[in-house]
Amino acid sequence: MKKLFFMLSTLFLLVGCSNGEKAGTEDSFEYTVDKFADIQILRYKVPGFEDLSLQQKELIYYLSEAALEGRDILFDQHNKYNLTIRRTLEGIYENYSGDKNSDDFKHLEIYLKRIWMANGIHHHYSEDKILPGFSKEYFSEAINSVDPAKLPIKDGTSVDGLIETLTPVMFDPTIMPKRINQAAGVDLVETSAVNFYEGVSQKEVEAFYDKMKDPNDNTPISYGLNSKVVKENGVVTEQVYKLGGMYSPAIERIVKWLEKAANVAENDKQKQVILSLIDFYKTGSLKKYDEYSVLWVKDLDSRVDFVNGFTETYTDPLGMKGTWEAIVNFKDMEATKRTELISENAQWFEDNSPVDKQFKKDEVKGVSAKVIDVAMIGGDCYPGTPLGINLPNADWIRRDHGSKSVTIANIADAYNKASLGNGFAEEFMWSEVEIERAKKYGALTSNLHTDLHECLGHGSGKLLPGVDSDALRAYGSPLEETRADLFGLYYLGDPKLVELGLLPDNEAYKAQYYSYLMNGAMTQLTRIQSGKDIEQAHMRNRQSIATWVLEHAKESNAAELKQRDGKTYVVINDYEKIRELFGELLAEIQRIKSTGDFEAAKNYIETYGVKVNQSIHNEVLKRYEALNLSPYSGFVNPVYTLVTNDSGEVTDVTISYDEGYIEQHLRYSKQYSTLPNNN
Repeated sequence: MKKLFFMLSTLFLLVGCSNGEKAGTEDSFEYTVDKFADIQILRYKVPGFEDLSLQQKELIYYLSEAALEGRDILFDQHNKYNLTIRRTLEGIYENYSGDKNSDDFKHLEIYLKRIWMANGIHHHYSEDKILPGFSKEYFSEAINSVDPAKLPIKDGTSVDGLIETLTPVMFDPTIMPKRINQAAGVDLVETSAVNFYEGVSQKEVEAFYDKMKDPNDNTPISYGLNSKVVKENGVVTEQVYKLGGMYSPAIERIVKWLEKAANVAENDKQKQVILSLIDFYKTGSLKKYDEYSVLWVKDLDSRVDFVNGFTETYTDPLGMKGTWEAIVNFKDMEATKRTELISENAQWFEDNSPVDKQFKKDEVKGVSAKVIDVAMIGGDCYPGTPLGINLPNADWIRRDHGSKSVTIANIADAYNKASLGNGFAEEFMWSEVEIERAKKYGALTSNLHTDLHECLGHGSGKLLPGVDSDALRAYGSPLEETRADLFGLYYLGDPKLVELGLLPDNEAYKAQYYSYLMNGAMTQLTRIQSGKDIEQAHMRNRQSIATWVLEHAKESNAAELKQRDGKTYVVINDYEKIRELFGELLAEIQRIKSTGDFEAAKNYIETYGVKVNQSIHNEVLKRYEALNLSPYSGFVNPVYTLVTNDSGEVTDVTISYDEGYIEQHLRYSKQYSTLPNNN
């Protein structure tokens, strides 16, 4: 709930090639690696890696290996058939004896690429099942052309059994149609294809955890974060992710690399963080996880940092189960000065927030923020990765110990370089005023909004005593992202940012106000199919804000949707009034969270965040298609290599950017594949 996913449609505002620079290149570095379906694959640089100490480089290497060992966990969490389907397709791709230049084989390649991108058979953003572009008959013929030893066939089963199991799962649109179902009025557990629950209903799961919770516990664990809920002999129980438990083969290897990392930690505090995480993996105890989280948030002196574990709950329809993710990074010393300035003024921002005083924190504790360059992404951060992160997620840890916020500089830079001169702004912005403002201020205000969202937005406000942090249930994630976005938007327009030197003048904020409303109301719709509702939490957040603001701006004519030459545009007539509306909505969203008002959360999201204006949607899709752009981006990782002397002593760690998308995923599937098939 504390991850900011960067919207390419916002980034596309950064237009204009300078000095004849070609889009997607910088000197000899090629940012764009591949394009297929609705996806472009990019690579990112890791600036400053060569300047790190040998100890820091070695630490990054071991943490990076740990970041890759959990890949199979995420595939299995997304759907119990994912690993078998991925391995079957990889077996065909590498060993097919037929014509690899045929249209069917090319469609199979695209299908496999999409599965790698989504970490499974459901689209990484729309949540809909990805249907193959080839027939069931071709699938059967292709499997039968491959040596069975190259296929994921269990003892006692056959190729025919594999085909019989996978064909309906892959080809029937009515079987497991959505990875996450967020539709109101249905059993979200039974109608979601994720592998967090099996043989249980939503009511049974909610009752199972409600019995565990103590309403008087002021430091509650994150119930259910690292487990699957099943029925055993008719009794609802948990299968815990830990050594000796569920996902043990992968966790064993994660722990092995973490132990190596602990031996080269930068300092004792960082070493204790790593050892505490290992204790959590060994025991599966969520009390241990909280101990690790507290130690992690207090480690502010280390330059190298990481996230590794069952962290975010976006993919659980009930917002409880953590998907496995990992990021390895190090601080960008110069750029961090910006976020440190924001953090130093955290109490001022909290005190001057437009929310009711009873929902504000009396004392903001431990807000630390930095700009980082990622060195490796894994699990739920790979291939698609966020632009910013704010952790831990537990409200009581944030209350008592604070949080860490990061903005990811080199990922934003890769997006920027890959999107130069693409024509997006000229197509969707109302006039040259907005286009020129985006060119001048777009990158700055977008980064600053990310900083405010992560550094302060998620850490602002408080729950009233006795309010369950899970009270908003399925609406918790989109409401939390709404709250953080609104906090950032409200303060972008505050003269305080000019006073602090974060913005150059009182005009700059308008670039982000315009792009945000345009994105939320229109251009983010390029990410979903015509006729579909919005399911993804971040998209619900952005549409709900834009729709609510445009509706409430009608009375003052502060903003509107206008037609010109048969095309729809966002027009903002009064930016100061828009800021007032952002503040008004922020106050209400904070009230909903602070009081645990489930009905108000449901009404807000269902009214403003789910249903799509179909005529605008179809228009946007048509206009966007003409630009030949990809609405989604994923990344390939760099490759690190340990250099040792004749005695086996590490003398250096080198970095390479040469690996391609297909090459990388096939290697990962061989090198980091530990879990059994589920067929």
